[in-house]
Amino acid sequence: MAATYTAKDILVLEGLEPVRRRPGMYIGGVDATGLHHLIWEIVDNAVDEAMNGYADKIVVTLHKDGSSITVGDNGRGIPVDKHAQYKKPALELILTTLHAGGKFEAKNYFHSGGLHGVGASVVTALAEELVATVKRDGAEWQQKFARGVAVGPLKKLGPARGTGTTIHFKPDTKIFPSIAFDPKRIVEALEAKAYLHSGLTIDFHDDTAGTKRTFHFDEGLKTYLGKIIGESGKAPVAGEVFTIQKTQDDLHLDCAVAWTDEPSEKVLSYVNSIPTGSGGAHENGLKSGLVKAVRNYLTVHNLLPRGVTITAEDAREGLVAILAIKIPQPQFQGQTKDRLNNAEVTPVIDGIVRTAVENALNANRSAGDAIAQRVILAARARSASRAAAEQVTRKSAISHRLNLPGKLADCSSTDPAECELFIVEGDSAGGSAKQGRERKFQAILPLRGKVLNTEQASTAKVLGNKELSDIVSALGCGAGKDFDAKKLRYHKICLLMDADSDGNHICTLLLTFFYRHLPDLIRGGYVYIAQPPLYRVEIGKQVQWARDDAARDAILAGLNGKAAKVHVTRFKGLGEMNPATLKETTLDPARRSMLRVAIGDAAETEQAIQTLMGKDVAPRFELIMERAPKVDEVDV
Repeated sequence: MAATYTAKDILVLEGLEPVRRRPGMYIGGVDATGLHHLIWEIVDNAVDEAMNGYADKIVVTLHKDGSSITVGDNGRGIPVDKHAQYKKPALELILTTLHAGGKFEAKNYFHSGGLHGVGASVVTALAEELVATVKRDGAEWQQKFARGVAVGPLKKLGPARGTGTTIHFKPDTKIFPSIAFDPKRIVEALEAKAYLHSGLTIDFHDDTAGTKRTFHFDEGLKTYLGKIIGESGKAPVAGEVFTIQKTQDDLHLDCAVAWTDEPSEKVLSYVNSIPTGSGGAHENGLKSGLVKAVRNYLTVHNLLPRGVTITAEDAREGLVAILAIKIPQPQFQGQTKDRLNNAEVTPVIDGIVRTAVENALNANRSAGDAIAQRVILAARARSASRAAAEQVTRKSAISHRLNLPGKLADCSSTDPAECELFIVEGDSAGGSAKQGRERKFQAILPLRGKVLNTEQASTAKVLGNKELSDIVSALGCGAGKDFDAKKLRYHKICLLMDADSDGNHICTLLLTFFYRHLPDLIRGGYVYIAQPPLYRVEIGKQVQWARDDAARDAILAGLNGKAAKVHVTRFKGLGEMNPATLKETTLDPARRSMLRVAIGDAAETEQAIQTLMGKDVAPRFELIMERAPKVDEVDV
């Protein structure tokens, strides 16, 4: 039988009862995030006073019970006179009535985080007890509330100096399953508020621990950005942090921007001091303006190499930015104000940021060029990674015997952590290395001659090269976003070339290949350069090995004129070494010496690769002419 449905089934919720019935609509939920949102609502009201020039200090206290909070400011104080229409003190109306407040019009608050007249009354509704104390007009006033209802009239406590509002509240245990405020969470939020408002002082008293912290920052967002970058362990590219402050029409923008070597981007944004974790129209304007500024700089100074395309993601890789705007009528997505919906601010912020950053880059060419090279490196890595991922099938350690080059002498172990791949110059040297290696964990891949210079080569041409294709197949891993160290077949990739100029050239060609097309292997610390000897020095029955001419001369100088039969042998190449000698000097982990390849300064590395391997011969000619006087003889 169908249930009846008549007018008497209609329930009208009055006062603050809707908040208590559906708190999630107003604070996002009754978990820890919703619980702490009560603090932010009261703190934001105090910050609104400071934002509009009426207060310069806020004090927040977490009491010993860990479940009650007091927030005080030295602003104007909430009005206490009676409202003409409702015949109640303004204080009581604001704290017990939804959509009651002084922020609907700009005459009292030109900028504010509270817009709907909801925040303070929501806290009152969800508080087991709330006490509001106001100092204004030479007197101190107080009124108490419980679960959204005034429990007594507004009382005048007596004369008082100064002005301000203090709100003490304890959340309702009937609403929140757990009431335990997190001091760390409070500290982080208050510190951010102080960064956003230079000149504002915020004190936090944590009575649960008996501590006090004060936040005051004269340089605001610049200091904030420095803190965030410092926590990442990175430094800004070229040591440069760009700051922007501008007011245009009714929008005030404050921004700090830098690039680092981090592979990701991080943007924190705020509107009228409210954090917008999901971004919105203002973040869109910031990102668009930054991308346009970088692209314009690359174009104007002709820095973009042929064949390289810069995407928005490339221009923002490594970006760390903080954006804070103030506007009269922000439109947020929901009461929790997590995203800004004012589409009209996007082009305004785009224009401000693009012009300011482009001017800053042009005014500081050293920083501009370093950031440009950072962006170009990101673009090349992205392009190479995508092509490699499309054309190379990665194999796991278990299936690592499949599709391997025929000339690869693989090791027997399937544990990548102990496996080593030696990429060797020439079949002759490869033969000696195969005989001298430890078969369990050392693999040998011989190359024939000099490999392709990949600095200007297309990805298709690189992967079509037999020698380089064999290297990629032997490694069995992808690159870029698909790179997985667990699927790399060898955790040591060792370049083993002759210890002469020809060997150095081949080594440089291979390093260029890894840097341009498999950069994640270098960043992961998997690439090494072996150090075979160039000389065998026999002193009587003693044998010593010399990596180069300087090492040989140092050994001979160490004799100090002592009479001894000395015989020096120069190896023409690794192929001349017998397997036992190659093992003793270069392959044996207990006795060998190897150099790990790493990228120190990204801009300097990029410039070095372009100078040594690029099509433009002028920089190489300058390098040769600069160092020619220091060369005693040429190894040919």
